[in-house]
Amino acid sequence: MHENHNSTFKNTSIERDKLRLGVNIDHVATLRNARGGSHPDPIKAAQIAQESGADGITAHLREDRRHISDKDIFRLKNEITVPLNLEMAPTEEMLRIAVNHQPHAVCLVPEKRQELTTEGGLNVLSNFSDLTPYVNRLKKSKLLVSMFIDPELEQVRACADLGSSIVEFHVGAFCDANSRNRDKEFNRILRAVREAEKLGLECHAGHGLTFENVGEIAKIKNIVELNIGHFLIGEGLFSGLNNSIKEMRKIIDIAREKGFD
Repeated sequence: MHENHNSTFKNTSIERDKLRLGVNIDHVATLRNARGGSHPDPIKAAQIAQESGADGITAHLREDRRHISDKDIFRLKNEITVPLNLEMAPTEEMLRIAVNHQPHAVCLVPEKRQELTTEGGLNVLSNFSDLTPYVNRLKKSKLLVSMFIDPELEQVRACADLGSSIVEFHVGAFCDANSRNRDKEFNRILRAVREAEKLGLECHAGHGLTFENVGEIAKIKNIVELNIGHFLIGEGLFSGLNNSIKEMRKIIDIAREKGFD
């Protein structure tokens, strides 16, 4: 396993092969915004997450502020003790916010106003020249840079050429696949992970992961971090957020013990 000392969520007390869990608290803010006011508080959710085994907190500040707000980012940076991973579109506004707030890491993601959720990975290859100044300026500000991409070899190579430290694979196609296509999508992820490892990129994964499908992804040893949000928040409505995170932690730890390279 390749050791990358620029990990998004630093934790030197855990063993080398332990899979890190980042919890995305966006949809606590979605629920808050549906009614207005301040309840439920996404920062309280982040604090519960870190107490329940999360290694870091992820939040996506969208252009239209449909869930996470600027105030949330300020509070997260100041009121949680685990690292903050800020997801954002590559825009001048978001760049200024990232440089100003100094999260531990920034993950560049595609963003469309009409989408309900992030529908796919960032096309780094096609947007290489546009992305270059954003990546350079983020790195100049000493921020770790991750790219949220589909598990495609050419996208992995473009990320390496761009100077990203980390790639986060959009695994939604695997999570949504029927039994006939599941192996195909899994092997697609596996090939992309191996290419990233060869190029010295740290590998993360996210989107669509649940108790039922996370185990297969968790077995891939060169994936060192999972970012999970919507499912954990939704499951928390029934069992409690602390319990949903603890259960996810248990499942991925067991799967990791049975993993393969």
